[in-house]
Amino acid sequence: MGLAARGARIGLLARSKAEIDLAQLEIEQAGGVALRLRADVRDADQVTGAVERMKVHWGSIDALICAAGMQGPIGAIHEVPVKAWTETVETNLFGAMHACRAVLPDMIKRRSGKIIALSGGGSLTPRPSFSAYAASKTALVRFIETLAAEVAASNVQANCLAPGGAYTAMTDEILAAGERAGAKEVEDAQKIRVTGGIAPERQVALAAFLASERSNHITGKVVHVNDDWKKLANGKTSTELYTLRRVTKVQPD
Repeated sequence: MGLAARGARIGLLARSKAEIDLAQLEIEQAGGVALRLRADVRDADQVTGAVERMKVHWGSIDALICAAGMQGPIGAIHEVPVKAWTETVETNLFGAMHACRAVLPDMIKRRSGKIIALSGGGSLTPRPSFSAYAASKTALVRFIETLAAEVAASNVQANCLAPGGAYTAMTDEILAAGERAGAKEVEDAQKIRVTGGIAPERQVALAAFLASERSNHITGKVVHVNDDWKKLANGKTSTELYTLRRVTKVQPD
């Protein structure tokens, strides 16, 4: 909705009809333009078909935002269902891979394109009781880093956006899990439910920057909404600070 308010034409791709119907309605009521593209990101053919439908409507895709994700099973790894663990990886990692494969040929041909993948809690630090989510998001970050290196010569940039904590259905899942999630996770979720978490405007501002030509010099990075990314935008800080291998403190020998 934030990008639509900035003039972008939005393709809404998800397997949930009710949610993309509502998103389209809200975008259009605010004066924006949106197209519903129902597909399951776990199915490569469905995603490719959805991308082709969007290209028929608007000719090209300038930016892909891989936001589809699920939290997966909560609890100790030896206690959670294997099927639920696998489904989490299929959605969070394979889903992003399918979407990237679908948009890249046209982006490479045009020598222009932006890919933004939403990372999440556990992608930069361990996250006990959330092994499926943490592992899939960490793999997503490395995938985007690798993809960025592959397509750099084609003037296509790929980055991860860490949106920070925000109130979603995942927040309620943590609260419902209680002890299985752990005291810290529950405490953080309670705070987010009360405050709403990171303001959407801050998330949209970073997404808009990463989707614009102003970020052409940035690729293969993980940028958190709380980072001082405007220094990154102005080239006033090292981009190596924004990687999966972040170094926050050097210990003395």
